[in-house]
Amino acid sequence: MRLTPHRTRPRTRSCRPRSCRRRTSAALLASAVSVCLVAASAPAVPLGVGDRLFPYLGNPGYDVASYDLSFTYPGSNSEPLRAVTTIDAWTTADLARVNLDFAHGTVQSVEVDGETATFSTAGEDLVITPEDSVPDGKWMRITVWHTSDPEPAEGREGGWVRTADGLAMANQADAAHLVFPCNDHPSDKAMFTIRVTAPEGHTAVANGLPAGVDRAGGSTTWTYRTQHPMATELAQVSIGRSTVLHRTGPHGLPVRDVVPAKHRKALEPWLKKTPDQIAWMESKAGRYPFETYGLLMADVSTGFELETQTLSLFERELFTESVYPAWYVESVMVHELAHQWFGNSVGPRTWSDLWLNEGHATWYEALYAEEQAGKPMRDRMKAAYGASDRWRAAGGPPAAPKAPEPGRKTGIFRPNVYDGAALVLYALREEIGRPAFERLERAWAGRYRDDTVGTQDFVRLAAEISGRDLDGFFQRWLYGEKTPPMPGHPDWKPAAPAKPAAKPAAPGKAAAR
Repeated sequence: MRLTPHRTRPRTRSCRPRSCRRRTSAALLASAVSVCLVAASAPAVPLGVGDRLFPYLGNPGYDVASYDLSFTYPGSNSEPLRAVTTIDAWTTADLARVNLDFAHGTVQSVEVDGETATFSTAGEDLVITPEDSVPDGKWMRITVWHTSDPEPAEGREGGWVRTADGLAMANQADAAHLVFPCNDHPSDKAMFTIRVTAPEGHTAVANGLPAGVDRAGGSTTWTYRTQHPMATELAQVSIGRSTVLHRTGPHGLPVRDVVPAKHRKALEPWLKKTPDQIAWMESKAGRYPFETYGLLMADVSTGFELETQTLSLFERELFTESVYPAWYVESVMVHELAHQWFGNSVGPRTWSDLWLNEGHATWYEALYAEEQAGKPMRDRMKAAYGASDRWRAAGGPPAAPKAPEPGRKTGIFRPNVYDGAALVLYALREEIGRPAFERLERAWAGRYRDDTVGTQDFVRLAAEISGRDLDGFFQRWLYGEKTPPMPGHPDWKPAAPAKPAAKPAAPGKAAAR
């Protein structure tokens, strides 16, 4: 995710249990799995996988292998879509009940392995009780017939985003379950098949590659499939009066962009930059990790851009409002592109590992601006150093962010995980040297491709690549309340907090000093 500044000024089914990957989530799930082993007669309760920032997000007892999502769009983005969600999962505990995250739609019926199951709700969980318990170590198929409501959920952010001519998705950080039932935590990646049926005149595009188009009775059904596992928060579906543009990226990579038909000509100069940007990122982080890429330019004001996997979401006005200089727009494009490596392919194990996503995306955004537009990285990092203590006080250290306020789940996207986390990477490059740092970046993106990782994985790999014990360095930079001295720059100092503006004096009196 890249927050958009104020408009007036720029600122900077893989059918197999993934036990080898899921071992990395064992500690997170250990305390939660036992909760799942309650009798079916006990009251339904919301569960979670123990995420420090989102304790009720995700569910224990199973590992999703694939989602099959079907949406039928009625032609209006204010009416609910009819939907069917099918989940294939491998059980990791005996399950008398199965909890899914789902909080914004009406459930009509549920089946588990082809048999009707009863269901209820608890918090933001859909709690399913199959006729017979599902044993540990078995495949399980859950099918839910439901609606998916594009009207904003009261007191919640994200899910469906209503555009000028249809819909798009913005599921970060915990809003995929406002769209479809799921295990809504980034530690449980899965394969996706997405089908969208819409009336004539509309076009639907989703993550992955096209897998069929069927026309019947005045409507069209588009099918897309991913070729790599994906976190629920990265799912994307675009429905609208759109044009899909095709071009070729490095190594024959299919690049497809989705734009409002009436803005096609104005947006093309920006879209044609993508293949060269992919090549630039490949020179830094290795080969592009997915089957396709492209930009979804939506007629909507969201306040952010979003790295949905293989199809990044952008506000159309970012490219058409003259307030933004070209170098800035291109660097934001690279920010979301960099996420395809850092945050999507190499995904966070917990939401406290968000700095690994946003810090790296901000790093390459700034590096691109330096190399392509002459905007020095050093200047940006020196400014970030000056503000870092304030960011840590307000949002927590980069790897231990403070919990968001109720109803403001996107509140974890603070400066401490953007430029504050990029500052950690800058300090690391100064500490271990540019050659070791560049080897580390490529090794990180390559070794953990399609995996989920945590902060300690990065710490260990940095030590391995550099041949140095970096525990103390990372402890100070990632978890310290104060920003450590910058290696190689003893003159860099934290900036003093800005003095609050004086209150206006009462009539006839001078303002106090």
